[in-house]
Amino acid sequence: MSTIYANIIHFIERIFRQKFIWNIPNSLSLYSLLTFPIVLAFLLFGNERIFVILLVINLVTDVLDGLIARVFHQETEIGARLDTLADFGTYILAILGVFIFKWEDFRPFQVYFYFFLGLFLLPIFITLIKFGRTSSLHLYSNKIAGYIQGFFFFTLFVFGFYPWFFWIMLISGYIAFSEDTVIHLISREIKSNAKGLFCCCKF
Repeated sequence: MSTIYANIIHFIERIFRQKFIWNIPNSLSLYSLLTFPIVLAFLLFGNERIFVILLVINLVTDVLDGLIARVFHQETEIGARLDTLADFGTYILAILGVFIFKWEDFRPFQVYFYFFLGLFLLPIFITLIKFGRTSSLHLYSNKIAGYIQGFFFFTLFVFGFYPWFFWIMLISGYIAFSEDTVIHLISREIKSNAKGLFCCCKF
């Protein structure tokens, strides 16, 4: 959590210290990031209905910011990092929501889910140790897995738990997080908007 807030403060400082590109993708990412503590508050107070509404809005903005940036060629370095932080914040909220509101559905699969979370956190720890900050690679595998996971969490909190969808989400995450981990292990410097392991020789 401290890493998230440290990065939030860093971005706020950059907004006031230098020119910040106020395009639609960056604004959506910033919205998602700044509403993190509000959504977290409803989560901790156990207000599932409001939490779900706000979480779904954040899930939608997390999809739209990257999509709009790619379609309209509005990708920027700070936008990539902002998008990564916004996605990470929404991800943390969804995971906490699982433990607080949906754990009975996940209990029979908890070993596989904990392994999923471990793989998710592993590349983050690697980049913090090697480079002192988190990365924003935006791999193809992470984008695909991210869409699947976002739709899974949307379905979970709005319609309910479907084991077959859970396994699809799980396997896509295993693949994406493993590729992310390998790339960070072999990379000599941190970069944004890489596409996959095939690009690692350019790092």
